[in-house]
Amino acid sequence: MDEKKIELITKLVMEVLKDDGTAAAGSKEGYMVPIGVSARHVHLTQEHVEILFGPGYQLTKKKELMGGQFASNEQVTIVGTKLRAIENVRILGPVRSASQVEISMTDARTLGVAPVVRNSGDIAGSAPIALVGPKGALYLKEGCIVAKRHIHMSPADAKAAGVVDKDVVSVVAANERGTTFDEVLVRVDPSFTLEMHIDTDEANAAQLKTGDAVVIK
Repeated sequence: MDEKKIELITKLVMEVLKDDGTAAAGSKEGYMVPIGVSARHVHLTQEHVEILFGPGYQLTKKKELMGGQFASNEQVTIVGTKLRAIENVRILGPVRSASQVEISMTDARTLGVAPVVRNSGDIAGSAPIALVGPKGALYLKEGCIVAKRHIHMSPADAKAAGVVDKDVVSVVAANERGTTFDEVLVRVDPSFTLEMHIDTDEANAAQLKTGDAVVIK
């Protein structure tokens, strides 16, 4: 599904909204959500940016993402416990209060690490990982996770879908694989664009790609 189709989906949702931007609470069952496939990526503190790229270094913006985030031009190599590595892993900005590496389970096997499935930011007791940049390297005692699948929604989307922040729903991909995703966390924020994020393993198994649509069960 291309950007024009995503825009059409958005317009169909907006048709149920009133002029003041509010809507009566809808039913979550059957609510359509575009897919966004999330590839492996890294979040860093400013301290760790400078360790990897040099003193005073600032991330540079490649592409705007939702919620004030951006894909940076900068990339690093991530190294697992068995010294297996994956190169050219993109950093997402802006900098955070804690560094975090998000990978798929296939990546984990490649690297020889055992990450937990967590919500972004919940890294306590998660797997260790090393990062190598052009100016230095660092070792994270914890911070490597497989991100829990989730849906980003604006407050208007959430009201139309009949859900609230931190609800957990099931989602169905009505294609030839007929995949159902359970334990999908709903995240609501005014800066969010409607999109369900799954990792590359989940997308490949369900024959989904960015821009395809799923429905809340």
